[in-house]
Amino acid sequence: MIIVGGEALVDLVPDRAGGYLPIPGGSPANTAVGLGRLGTPTALLARLADDRLGALLRTHLETSNVDLRYIATSSAPTTLAVVGVDQDGVADYSFYIDGCADGGWQVTDLPDALPPDAALHVGGSFALAVEPMATAFETLLSREHPHRVVTLDPNIRPNLIGDDTAVRARLRRWLGMVDVVKVSADDLRWIAPDRSLADVVSEWHDQGPVLVVVTRGAEGVYASGPSGHVDLPALPVDVVDTVGAGDAFMAGLLAAFDRNDLLTRTNLTTVTRAELTDTVTYAQRVAAITCTRTGADSPWFDELLPTEVRCATS
Repeated sequence: MIIVGGEALVDLVPDRAGGYLPIPGGSPANTAVGLGRLGTPTALLARLADDRLGALLRTHLETSNVDLRYIATSSAPTTLAVVGVDQDGVADYSFYIDGCADGGWQVTDLPDALPPDAALHVGGSFALAVEPMATAFETLLSREHPHRVVTLDPNIRPNLIGDDTAVRARLRRWLGMVDVVKVSADDLRWIAPDRSLADVVSEWHDQGPVLVVVTRGAEGVYASGPSGHVDLPALPVDVVDTVGAGDAFMAGLLAAFDRNDLLTRTNLTTVTRAELTDTVTYAQRVAAITCTRTGADSPWFDELLPTEVRCATS
């Protein structure tokens, strides 16, 4: 099982009539949905509101095969993200968190224990930047990293960050507690401005992660592991929007690792370049299909086609 922790919210996505469609979202929730649809046993560790939009989220998660045993119920309203999409389909977000479900995270919302054979994935867009959620998830990582494989997608949202120095310092601490990190080129430009990709990846390996994967939109994906690195071109696709594309990529990456029994510390340290290439290629296909749809609508396992499908993952 893979347990995914972080925010769950509703994206308000522009429709053709000039209004907004409420679509279940939140980077970690999207990743959990992607995993469930790909047939990987997964559970979501999140706070869900006890309101109509919270019910929409629960239904979406349950029908995508996501286990909700680690959900904390909140009496506050559902967290919202208002989405803007430019002419290239690239999304930006305005978040409404204060007084909402994700604004009320406490350490006491964490489960007392996680299954011994489960991996843990943390989505960082809120968890890295928003207190008291950041404190809760740092507690979780500190507690769990000695016991299981931990993966991280920082998914930096600069408009959520009030103290750049504090968030960069928190990320450095977290990198010392994770085995796999997936990061976008946009994330890297914020995390380590004016530094080369190769220098940052090398430094991160020294800090802890055995695998570092960098999505670069139309420039493809760079992945570095114990047997060296791979540099894969983007896959061609007609983009509707990129909402949830990076989350779908993360789901594809984790699903492929899990399916090939690589989500153990021993097996991650022996991942070959061929295995890394196959895993990243699978994740690209999952993300590419998501780019052809409105909102974070990741594919089901039987929708994956053998044909190559180009996508800007975020």
